[in-house]
Amino acid sequence: MLVHNNCLQVGKLAPGFNATAVYDQEFKEIKLSDYIGRYVVLFFYPLDFTFVCPTEITAFSDIYPEFTCLNTEVLGVSVDSEYAHLAWLQTERSHGGLGDLSYPLISDLTKQISQAYNVLTDEGKALRGLFIIDPEGVIQYSVINNLNFGRSVSETLRVLKAIQYVQLHPDEVCPANWQPGDPTIIADPMKARNYFKSI
Repeated sequence: MLVHNNCLQVGKLAPGFNATAVYDQEFKEIKLSDYIGRYVVLFFYPLDFTFVCPTEITAFSDIYPEFTCLNTEVLGVSVDSEYAHLAWLQTERSHGGLGDLSYPLISDLTKQISQAYNVLTDEGKALRGLFIIDPEGVIQYSVINNLNFGRSVSETLRVLKAIQYVQLHPDEVCPANWQPGDPTIIADPMKARNYFKSI
């Protein structure tokens, strides 16, 4: 059973938070509002020193430059302490650790952030929630996986590009499996026919 937040919805403002993170082997205070003007990929994972989690966390780090080129920050969150995060970062990847990461890992020891984003389980872990927040602080995308299977980092990047495209081209919409450079649909009953005739 989850704690439900009726205000959390795509198209609504993302819940703000202040928290301690670990970044570049140091503790750092982070506020979501610090990132107004940029896109944010905010993702939750269950616990440090587990099995699926390091594969997701390092996958985001490995393609982090692609996110920064899109004016986007990545933030990872779990219910562990900042000290557990630091210990995990200081563990080599070959031993199930993270090594150096390109983005902050946030401590949600009070579990308030996980509750605000509706990903906290009765057992006190965070489900694999992922949210893309636009430069005005509005949630544009959310997805939540159960604990035992990971998310697609490449799909997150694809969706981010689609969000940015339609925000720059408000008269267009992106069809299924859209990739940059693919045709879009003009959001008009007559003009949309041109797209459907092409397929």
